[in-house]
Amino acid sequence: MFDIGFSELVLIAVVALIVLGPERLPRAARFAGLWVRRARAQWYSVRSEFEREMAADELKRSLQEAKDAVRETEASFRTTGEQARRELEQVHDAVRDTAREADKALKPPSDPAPPPPPAPADRTAAGAGSADPPPGGEEGPDGNGR
Repeated sequence: MFDIGFSELVLIAVVALIVLGPERLPRAARFAGLWVRRARAQWYSVRSEFEREMAADELKRSLQEAKDAVRETEASFRTTGEQARRELEQVHDAVRDTAREADKALKPPSDPAPPPPPAPADRTAAGAGSADPPPGGEEGPDGNGR
């Protein structure tokens, strides 16, 4: 703080002894010592208050940085969640559409078209090798009918 050496202190003491004299010098020295102690106490008080304020500011700054980091993380989670939800909805829609198409493919049509009428059968061509007996119920010598 002050750059006062031993020789300078001796010079100040000699001047004080000459100016104040030996009777008032001890009282002046006590008074000066009291003021020096008060000044030091005030200086330490100001310094400790300054250090507390700096620590409080640092703590506030650290807390604000932590809050900002939490907000950024929350925003990141929200956007990721929204993306995942959209992708899940797309997958859900695709699965639902596929299931509908599969249902349509597996179910018979609700209004089926009538089957085409059978073509008239030619008895001679179709009946020659037929296993059904002829309408009279008679069997022939070969076992086929007539």
